[in-house]
Formats: sequence, structure tokens, C-alpha cells
Amino acid sequence: MRHRWSALAAALGSLLVLTATTAVPARTEAAPPRLLTGADWRAPLAAGEPSDAAWLAAGTVPGADGPWGPMVRQGLLDLRGLSRPNGALEAAPTQIWRYAWPRDSAFAAVALSATGHRDDALRALDFLAGVQLADGGFEARYLLTGHGAPDDRPRQGDGAGWALWALGEVVADAPDAATARADLTALRPLLSGASDFLLAGTGDGTRLPAPSPDYWERPETELTLGTAAAQLAGLRAAARLFPVLGEDARARTADRAARRLARLVRAEFRPGGYQRYARSGRRDAAVTFLLPPFADAVDPGVLAAVRGYQSEALRGAGGLAPGAGWRDDGISWTPETALTAYALAASGADADAARWLDWLAAHRTAWGSLPERVLADGTPAGPAPLGWSAASVVLAVAALG
Repeated sequence: MRHRWSALAAALGSLLVLTATTAVPARTEAAPPRLLTGADWRAPLAAGEPSDAAWLAAGTVPGADGPWGPMVRQGLLDLRGLSRPNGALEAAPTQIWRYAWPRDSAFAAVALSATGHRDDALRALDFLAGVQLADGGFEARYLLTGHGAPDDRPRQGDGAGWALWALGEVVADAPDAATARADLTALRPLLSGASDFLLAGTGDGTRLPAPSPDYWERPETELTLGTAAAQLAGLRAAARLFPVLGEDARARTADRAARRLARLVRAEFRPGGYQRYARSGRRDAAVTFLLPPFADAVDPGVLAAVRGYQSEALRGAGGLAPGAGWRDDGISWTPETALTAYALAASGADADAARWLDWLAAHRTAWGSLPERVLADGTPAGPAPLGWSAASVVLAVAALG
């Protein structure tokens, strides 16, 4: 885990004495698409922008000298190419993916921050703050200009959770307490609004969230683990963030709500083995949201469920489907496979994480980007790159150290 909250809290304490915060589109098409993008997908750099080599050199490339170095390097450049000057991150550079999903933006912000591109990460969070709704929640996706949603698809309840989680990770990456406090002060509306949204929706942690679409991008009438776990991750982050601003009462409220909600999620989903729904749906990738870096510690029961998901959702080319209950058309999905690698790496399951990273590295496009999907015969499909996959791979390798 990359959490450095203890060191940050100590430094912040000294400062206070002195001075008294995936995209994955709808997946309903009947026939799997072949590769939708090419090596020329990226627009030329604008005048005055640093070269890719200079941009990379300004930060770090996790695992640069190892077997995953080329994949991580390309993943970082893909995140750069998908990012707009206003902080919007398009999910992928073609067709219906040319929108910004809060989830994808959150993971991109964390990956950029973890690799030393702090200004880019803060711009991504600032974009989320700018599109946040009055109640503190988010639409499912946004126009890249930041001018609202592109259609009337239902809102997704996980957005506030992902925004808070990302904000927490980026603030924890700050070089010192003064920087952490200044950056968080600038983004306080994002923190306050998203926290209020989660607290209101869960009755301060006394009830589970309402059903909502999640990363499967489809309507839901029953609560999914993907929504519940993302909101839990957000409340945990809020409890760590408010003390950075000296708001201890709000921190206690968020911490109490997180603890209550954690008990409810465990009581609701554990008896069924952490399936997509409380007692049905089979396991899906959302069970990883209950592992580090989204949780503070590894729950052996959750880790066992993640191992079950890996076995049950395995597809023809050797990667993972979004869930064991997803249609078995042989297609592997890189965002869920990369997400699994990230959670396992952050949880100390290095060998399992490495196995998925090896598979991802072997199934990139000819120019090195990760596609959204891999067909049963091993060929890339859908758009490439996909921002969520790129970010999760960068973070997974970083977590392995």
C-alpha cells in the first residue's frame, strides 16, 4: 500500500501548532467489435508543451527497468494523451467513449499523482469539482467541456465515493503537510459535497445506499456491491481528509459512518460470498473494492472471494470478464483484469498480481496501448487505449514496488 497518512498526520500536526479525492461505456452490443482505434489516435502536442520524454522524466515510471516497464510507460503516455487541458479525461479516443466518467478520472488522478505528475492529477480532480452536482453527487458521465451530461442515462451512486478516494490518495502523495493542506483547501467543495452526498444517502452509515448503476453501466433495481463498496471507500477517505483541514468533528462523523457502513456491507454481502448482489449475481470485479488500497487492511474472507472471482470469471484468452455472471462470449476485459492486479498488489498478493500484469503486457496493441477487450483468440478489440486500464496498470506496478 502507498498510504502515508501517519507521516502526513505527524507533519500536519507540527504545521497546525505553528499556524494554530470508467470508464467503461454501456456494454450491450451483440457482436464484439474489432479494434476501433489505431496508433495515430493521439493529437499532436500543443506548442510549448514538453515532449513526452521530458514529461516522463519529470515524474517516475514504476518498474521502468522490469518486464512491465514498456507497458507502464505507454500507460502514462496514454493518460497524458487522453487528458484535456481542463482536466477532463476521455475514457477512450473514439465514438461513445469520448466522455469523462468520474470513476475513470479518479483512477487517472491517482495514477498521475503516484508517478509525480501532481499538477495533472489536481487538474483531473478540479474537473470533478467543477461538474459535481448540487447535492454532491455526480452524473454517470460528462461532456469533455464540463458542460453537463451528454444524455439522460441514470446517475451513478459510486461517483462521489471514487472522487473522495482519489482525493485522499492525491493528498496523501503531497510532499509536505503545507502542500497537502493548500491543495485540499482548494478542493474543499469536492470533499464537503461528496461527503454530504454519501452521509445523506446512507443515513450517516446507518443504512445501505439506494440501488444505482455501477461500472457495468446498466440500470439496477437491487443494490450492487460495486456501489456499496465504492461509497464505503469514499467515507473512509473523508475520515482521513477532514483532519488535514483541522475539521475534526467532520472527521469523526465520516469515520463513524464508515465503520457503520462497513458492518452493514459485511452483514449484507458476506453470507452470499460477496456476490454482485447480496444473495445472487455471482461474484464480479467489485469485490476488489473491499481490498486495499480501498480498505485499510486485508480481510481474508474478501481475499478468498477475489480468488473465487478470478477463477469463475476467467475467459478464453486468459483474462477476466467483469463478473462470473457476465455472458460467456470468450471476451476478456482489461479494466477488470488490471483492477484485480492493482488490488492484489496493494494487498500483498504479489504473485497473483504479477500473473495478471504478465497477461496484460502480452495482450497490448501493436503500438503498446491496452485495448478495452481481448477476444477469445487473443486479438485486441474495442477502443485502445482505455484510461481506466492504463491507470490501474500503472498503479498495480507501483504497488508492487
